[in-house]
Amino acid sequence: MTQARTMTLPPARLSSDEKTGCPWHDVKAMLRRVGLRPTRQRMALGWILFGKGDRHLTAEMLYEEATRAKVPVSLATIYNTLHQFTDVGLLRQVAVDGSKAYFDTNATAHHHFFVEGADELLDIPGADVLVGKTPTPPEGYEIARVDVVVRLRRKAKQ
Repeated sequence: MTQARTMTLPPARLSSDEKTGCPWHDVKAMLRRVGLRPTRQRMALGWILFGKGDRHLTAEMLYEEATRAKVPVSLATIYNTLHQFTDVGLLRQVAVDGSKAYFDTNATAHHHFFVEGADELLDIPGADVLVGKTPTPPEGYEIARVDVVVRLRRKAKQ
């Protein structure tokens, strides 16, 4: 009996802009760990989403990236997948302006700056924001989390 030999190469060092996705087996394990079946579309979108480190995307931004990566997926599927990933804790949804939602690949407790005009979110470490007294929730409810979005704009030139 002969054994197949494979050569293992060290991982390439790529900047976050050069990375196109995280390892396929990592996506599959991540989906299984949270109880999601690793379908082709979830696998492909997870590969695109989590391969560039912590970042903030809208559904439309992910759709553009999927199209460039030749992943055949509809915008409705993108929305459904983003909400499924959010429901199981893989993503955090950050609402901005009521009509625009970003999805954050960093699901840890933290807050955000929103740069007006650039439509960009930047992370603020959770410990950098002190939230005072929170209101008592109505009977039968509990506070799930508190999100702080600090809006920024460029200073006017003097």
